[in-house]
Amino acid sequence: MTAPARAWQRMLSGRRLDLLDPSPLDVEIADIAHGLARVARWNGQTAGPHVFSVAQHALLVEAIGGGFQPAATAAERLELLLHDAPEYVIGDIISPFKAAIGHSYKAVETRLLAAIRLRFGLAPAPTAAMQRLIKRADRLSAFLEATALAGFSHGEAVRVFGRPEPLSVPVDALLEPWPTAQAQARFLARFTALADATQGAAAPA
Repeated sequence: MTAPARAWQRMLSGRRLDLLDPSPLDVEIADIAHGLARVARWNGQTAGPHVFSVAQHALLVEAIGGGFQPAATAAERLELLLHDAPEYVIGDIISPFKAAIGHSYKAVETRLLAAIRLRFGLAPAPTAAMQRLIKRADRLSAFLEATALAGFSHGEAVRVFGRPEPLSVPVDALLEPWPTAQAQARFLARFTALADATQGAAAPA
C-alpha cells in the first residue's frame, strides 16, 4: 500500500505544519515573521538593492487600513497585519496566476489563514466589513508598490488596480525596501505590540 504523500513542512521552530490540514497549534509567529521577510512581492521584480518582502507589505497594508479606519481596534489592525500570513509557507503568487490556478490554491490559503487567525485569538474568518477594509488597503498598497517599485506608469496602475484613494497617513518610509533582518524584526515587533494590546483589551477589568 502506497503511503500518503507528505503534505507538511518542517519549520525552524521545530513545528511540522500540515499544509492541507493545518493546526493552530503548529503555527508560530517567529516562523511567520521569518518566512514573510524572505518572500518577495512582485516575484522579486522591484527596484532597489533589497526585495520588497511580504512582511513589509503587511506593515504597509496595516498602516493604510489604519488610515482608512482610524478607530480600528488593535485586534482589527492585527487582522490587517496578518492578511497575507499564509504566504510564509505557500509564497506570494501574483494575482493573474492565482486566477489561473483557481479554487485549489484558494482552498489551501483559506485553511491556512483560518489556522493562523485561530492561533492568535481571532475568528476563523474576517467579517464582511473587515474583508472590505483589507481589500481597500491591499488594493492601494498594490498601486503604490506598482508605481514606486515595480515599474508601472501611473496610468497603467490605474487600469490594473483602480484609481487610488486619498491617503491620510505617511507611508513613504514603508515603500523603501528593507534588508531581510529589518523586515523580519519590524514585522515581529508590530505583531507583538498589537497582540499585547489585543490581549490587554480582552482582559477583565
